[in-house]
Amino acid sequence: MARVIAITNQKGGVGKTTTAVNLAASLASLGSRVLLMDLDPQGNATTGSGVSKQGLSRTVYHLLLAQADLPATRVRAESGGFDLIPANRDLAGAEVELVEEKQREFRLKSALAGNLGDYDYVLIDCPPALNLLTVNALTAADAVIIPMQCEYFAIEGLADLVNTIKKIKARLNPGLVIDGVVRVMFDNRNTLAQHVSDQLKAHFGAKVFDTLVPRNVRLAEAPSHGLAALQYDRGSRGAQAYLQMAKELMEKQEGKRHG
Repeated sequence: MARVIAITNQKGGVGKTTTAVNLAASLASLGSRVLLMDLDPQGNATTGSGVSKQGLSRTVYHLLLAQADLPATRVRAESGGFDLIPANRDLAGAEVELVEEKQREFRLKSALAGNLGDYDYVLIDCPPALNLLTVNALTAADAVIIPMQCEYFAIEGLADLVNTIKKIKARLNPGLVIDGVVRVMFDNRNTLAQHVSDQLKAHFGAKVFDTLVPRNVRLAEAPSHGLAALQYDRGSRGAQAYLQMAKELMEKQEGKRHG
């Protein structure tokens, strides 16, 4: 049965989509069956996976509004070796249309039900906002991974996000846990980054991934080619960091199964 992981941060520009796409490709390269779900109307995870947003007959929009089931919506991200539920601008309208619907927070959870046996991991790339789409992701998820930069304002935003997760856990999804915090765009020459990193480890302990994802030009270039960094330049520091993060995540899961 798949572990459903929401990759989220209410702050934009923190490497959330980069983490989602590269973690999906890395897990797939290690033999896991992976579904990546693009829940951001910008559709960056879709194009970053090598799938064109134009001409899609079915997207996550149709899934949320129960106009299509999951098998009819998914496409294959051939270069990354994983399945994808794509998104485009249509998704921006879903939030308005869902407001009047019953059980609107559970639409994604319902759509995933019955399909979890097809995968080892379902990764959800959330929009950079606390809206109904993010609430759907957190309600459907078993766990959350939080990508964050080690800078002052990120710590402030993290406190808000943790409070949001606590509220979702209390009201909608009692089993929701934080699987980990991953430090991205990390520059070890930066004293502030080291200080914030130490604060994170003091607060979250073992939930902070040991893997540090560095600032890396290959990670920035890869999406324009519709590729994960692993396919674009496997030897790059960025690609190797996400590969290491995927191994670490798999080891954590294995430890929980036997723990």
